[in-house]
Amino acid sequence: MAFYLGKDVAVYVTTENDTLGVSPDADGSSSSVVNTATATFAGQLDATATEQTDLTAVDLSIGAMDEDITYFGMRTALKAEIKKETSVTLTRKKSDNIYEGVFDKCRYGVTGVTVDDTALMDGLTEPTVEYGYRVYVHLSGTSEVMSIPNCVVASHGVTMSADGTSEETLEFSSMVTPIISGANYTDNTLPANL
Repeated sequence: MAFYLGKDVAVYVTTENDTLGVSPDADGSSSSVVNTATATFAGQLDATATEQTDLTAVDLSIGAMDEDITYFGMRTALKAEIKKETSVTLTRKKSDNIYEGVFDKCRYGVTGVTVDDTALMDGLTEPTVEYGYRVYVHLSGTSEVMSIPNCVVASHGVTMSADGTSEETLEFSSMVTPIISGANYTDNTLPANL
């Protein structure tokens, strides 16, 4: 697990779709699917990544899910790796309800080429290469970028404070292996990687 202050990293988000982005309303009441480079939450999967602003912390966690397999007559169980899991938790100063709109209306990304609400994935179908979002974590002072493909929004929370600034968190989770390179990785996910 790696914990970064907001000033140490820059985080960008795109959809896994080449033509559609996501722009929730500032009040969180609805989410719009757009095909422009000016998406407020997640741009298209090309060079139009949308920067997440007012970040106070970024928590990056890479792990693996194991299964215990016991053998008859053996005291020690085998730990067999089932799949890898990467999660990114963004914490920011709460200034609008965009994260709330993303969690409520479009947790699983968009699909297709049509700009309407039918493009929002509902999470009830088999994942495709367009499933979820792609999160880019840029480390300040270096050229390293960790690109985490096919992330879904796993959770959202708000911390209220009577004498301080309210903060909110948005957690992304992915089972696809992240890519570390010198720039945003914008190639489509291969079906074999899902």
